[in-house]
Amino acid sequence: MAKARSNRSVLVLAGDGIGPEIMREAMRVMEFFDRRRIASFEVSEGLVGGSAYDADGVPLTDATLARAQAADAVLFGSVGGPRWETLPFELQPERGLLKLRKEMDLFANLRPAQVFEALAEASSLKRDLVAGLDLLIVRELTGGIYFGDPRGIETMPDGTRRGINTEVYTEAEIERVVRAAFELAQKRAKRLCEVDKANVMESGLLWREVANRVKADYADVELSFMYADNCAMQLVRAPKQFDVIVTSNLFGDLLSDCAAMLTGSLGMLPSASLGAADAQGRRKALYEPVHGSAPDIAGKDLANPLACVLSLAMMLRYSFDLRDEADLVEKAVRATLAAGARTADIARSGETRLSTRSMGDAVLAALERAL
Repeated sequence: MAKARSNRSVLVLAGDGIGPEIMREAMRVMEFFDRRRIASFEVSEGLVGGSAYDADGVPLTDATLARAQAADAVLFGSVGGPRWETLPFELQPERGLLKLRKEMDLFANLRPAQVFEALAEASSLKRDLVAGLDLLIVRELTGGIYFGDPRGIETMPDGTRRGINTEVYTEAEIERVVRAAFELAQKRAKRLCEVDKANVMESGLLWREVANRVKADYADVELSFMYADNCAMQLVRAPKQFDVIVTSNLFGDLLSDCAAMLTGSLGMLPSASLGAADAQGRRKALYEPVHGSAPDIAGKDLANPLACVLSLAMMLRYSFDLRDEADLVEKAVRATLAAGARTADIARSGETRLSTRSMGDAVLAALERAL
């Protein structure tokens, strides 16, 4: 274990809905590390999304953005809910998260899909297809069809309208996310699959060309290619064939949600969004569970906090190089599930359903037993 130091700055943005409830449990894990003098963090909190709009009239203030830019890592909860749905587009809670990603230039979105042994039966696929599954999708997050120009809805000379979105990628945008994926593959099973639609899209051809060129710097990693539609099929046919997948913003959006359901519940899935490393090796980074704000259960102490706790584990690993500590958190989650602890989203008929707080208690107890 690493010796405690106090210059690890974390900005906590709990957000809306169940965000504050699940974040409370993740912060208890950070407090555990500090209390046991394993690792210390300088934690500050801020507002984002609907809560920021209620307080300041915008989903993200410039001051909070500046704090996020200066922090070593941002730990994010969730945003949105019915009470803000009638706001103008630019004031919607989700714009706060999108602004963070854009302004922090968080170009690599890491979405692991791991099936814990105790939850293999919770998947919609047969147990033998998903038991032991551990794959990682690296999605390019700041380019592609979601940001390309021209875009919009225009009226044609004959009075009909058409919608326009443009898939645009530069070599530099592709190369940086492909390199990130190669580096991650080196730390795993050393297999990388680049996913595109090179059979019908010129941008896909460029993705393949860049990936092949970058491969020369990573001789120990096996590189393969797959069309996106086939990849979607293979994820539900034989998902354990994959180690790391790297792909564009659009395909990554679709495929990562497909992979998420292999695990049985969105409430179990963390994510990380990383920027480029500076000269000192420091990356801007944001960590968040992939589920939404679940306003229907907000404030009821029913939400599953494990995705947020596992996002914290990713923060320990990728922002602070605390690999042993990250492993400790993940093993505590695994032990908690193996002991039968379940929140409503992962409980089967007849199983006891824990509250958000009680699940947090169970993880902390597992951490204590591990030391």
